[in-house]
Formats: sequence, C-alpha cells, structure tokens
Amino acid sequence: MTAGGQRPRRQAAGDGTGRLPWTVDDGAPDDAGVERARAVAALGRRPGEVRDMHKIIHPSDFPKPRGYNNGIVCAPGRILYIAGQVAFDKEARIVSADFATQFLAALDNVVAVVRAAGGGTEHLVKLLAFVTDMDKYRAAQKAIGEGWRARMGSYYPAMSLVKVSGLIEAGALVEIEGTAVLPDEPH
Repeated sequence: MTAGGQRPRRQAAGDGTGRLPWTVDDGAPDDAGVERARAVAALGRRPGEVRDMHKIIHPSDFPKPRGYNNGIVCAPGRILYIAGQVAFDKEARIVSADFATQFLAALDNVVAVVRAAGGGTEHLVKLLAFVTDMDKYRAAQKAIGEGWRARMGSYYPAMSLVKVSGLIEAGALVEIEGTAVLPDEPH
C-alpha cells in the first residue's frame, strides 16, 4: 500500500525496466510474478511462448473427455473474443445445406478470425457451438471429426454444444463462437 492507502500500480515486464513479470512501482517484485518467472525459467522457456501458454485441466474424478477439454488455464497474453460465425462464404451466403459442411465452414471462419489477429488454431481455448438440429449433428459426427482433425489435429479446446430453436441467418444450421489467448505482441 502507498502512503495514500492505495495499492501501487503494476507494470508489465518488457516495459524496458528489466523487472520481473510483475512489479509494483517501488520496484519490489510481486510474489506471483516471481514464482511464474521461476517456473517458466525452470522449464527452459521464455514467458509468452505458445507451448507455455495453456495447461489442459482434467479433474481426476471426471470421465475422459472425447473431442473436447474440460478446462484450459491460460498464461498472460492477449484475449480474443470471436463472435458467432456461421457457414458464410465471402459474399455472405451459406455455403451448403449439408450439416457437416456448415459446421466445418463455421469452424473455418472462427479460425480465420484467429489467424487475422496473429494466432493459430493452438490459441483457441474455448468454443461454443449452437446447432438447430441435434439429430443432424449426431448423424454428421464422423464427417465433422474427420474435418476437425484435418484443421485442428488432435487439439481440443474447452467446448460446449447447445441446441437452439433457430439462428438469425436464414439457412444457418450451426453457429460457433470462441475465445483465443494469443501470445503477447512483439515489442
């Protein structure tokens, strides 16, 4: 606390001061920042590297998830919130009436937003899919799984799927929104 009773302002590392990841204005390191810096250094990594950004969380008493992760802890970075994406092409037309094609096109559009922000598929930490027909989703799971692996490999962020009565875009069967944590921008 400062003499005025306020908590000192924090500054991020990389601001040219040479301080550890988080320090207060008086130069004394914050304990959490020091511990994080030591942990990252012990792994031989620099803060902000992609492989240091996320830790997959699976509670030990949960069943093994199939095609998703229960949680992901994210290290410092830039958070990108991705608006719901449908299966639009460049002219804002739904690409197909086929459910699997729409699902994968919506996923492609989510990934395009992440790439436009300077990230990749590995930076996605949460996806929420809205579908209008659960039976069509179940029938298309094999095709969706194959398409997923072609785009995302074996990486699965935390995910949820919700059946809705309809979507705002006529003909849309799927809408996917997401969250990504991108590495800090280079200084």
